[in-house]
Amino acid sequence: ESWRDEYFKWVCGYANAQGGKLFIGVNDGGVVLGISNAKALLEKLPNQVRQFLGILVDVNLLEEGGKEYLEIVVEPYPYPISYRGKYHYRSGSTKQELKGAALDRFLLKKQGNRWDGVPVPHVSVEDLSGAAFDYFRAQAVKSKRVSEDVLAESNAALIENLHLTEGEYLKRAAILLFHPDPEKYVTGSFVKIGFFRTDADLLYHDEVHGDLFAQVDKTIDLLLTKYFRAMISYEGIQRVETYPIPEAALREAVLNAIIHKDYASASPVQISVYEDRLMIWNCGQLPEHWSVKNLMQKHASEPYNPDIADAFFRAGSVETWGRGIERITDACHLAGLPAPVFKYAHTGLWVVFSFAIQGDVKKETRVETRVETRVETPEKVLGILRENPHFSLAEVAHHIGKSLSAVERATAKMTKEGRLKFIGPKKGGHWQILK
Repeated sequence: ESWRDEYFKWVCGYANAQGGKLFIGVNDGGVVLGISNAKALLEKLPNQVRQFLGILVDVNLLEEGGKEYLEIVVEPYPYPISYRGKYHYRSGSTKQELKGAALDRFLLKKQGNRWDGVPVPHVSVEDLSGAAFDYFRAQAVKSKRVSEDVLAESNAALIENLHLTEGEYLKRAAILLFHPDPEKYVTGSFVKIGFFRTDADLLYHDEVHGDLFAQVDKTIDLLLTKYFRAMISYEGIQRVETYPIPEAALREAVLNAIIHKDYASASPVQISVYEDRLMIWNCGQLPEHWSVKNLMQKHASEPYNPDIADAFFRAGSVETWGRGIERITDACHLAGLPAPVFKYAHTGLWVVFSFAIQGDVKKETRVETRVETRVETPEKVLGILRENPHFSLAEVAHHIGKSLSAVERATAKMTKEGRLKFIGPKKGGHWQILK
């Protein structure tokens, strides 16, 4: 309804976003009230905007019903605009001051850069992991997306060909992809996995560290071998294990979470496993003006971390056609499972898989279960601990499908009988089978 200097923040927010118009002398209902100093502001505001913000705006004098009011027209600017050293951004009908990771993203975008393309000083190719390079070369040979001549060159030449350098410096993407300990430079660049009985009842958990290629493989291996209970069936005399989520869908979901994560957030990818579902969260950001609806439709590939995504593409791990969501849902449908649910908020993206089992697999599992119930709990406990001596009793209970109290009774009995012994501290120790 009248001009106040705090509205320079809104002019700043318009310039940093898609531009816009600000009317002075009009109330929130769109009714023109008029202002008495319109002509004075008409002369003063363009100069003040140029002085405080360093941009040009059009200030127009309008009239309705004998009442004068002003229209301030702000164009979008291709570079970041600040007001008194602070950056403002208009999103929808609100204005926000950009801080922290959001400010970093904004500044990089305005400069035509991405977070994973920023150079990092004091790190050289010699600091990177030879095992990560070996893995990449082996995968790239299979994918045929990198020429054999390039793969035969030095690690430094390979990094250069993957466009993971900026002048004499390695990019952040190179650190995440090939450094043995990327967390030294990027806080939160790892994966957390936990098995929950309820949202508040965590039974056990793991952390997956290392280069991003290793994180993908280790995460999937942990989920399949430790966190999922495979359903057993038989094709003739051949034993078949069916996981609650198709491995192809699981791999695609884990890849998406690790590749498209917002690594500036300092939060790890978090995977929560329950008896009936799997939830994967990453603090990634959808492209501007996108929603989950865009994800579920055919869309172009717009990776949040293009340099990281390109390296995984060259290794044959992903495509570049924006088909990741379609591949996940197709794999679930082929397995007779419901498509996962995708949820997006300002904090990140959730992918929720249901463990519902249908059809013949469920029927055959019941048959196998009846056979296995004849085996005594102690023997099943020993069978798990022979292969996984570092398992906690909660992990053993989950894998054999028994209650924790039943497993505790069985281990106590076997310990008393001299068949089993726990060695070392409660955390970090292991089980030893004596006889």
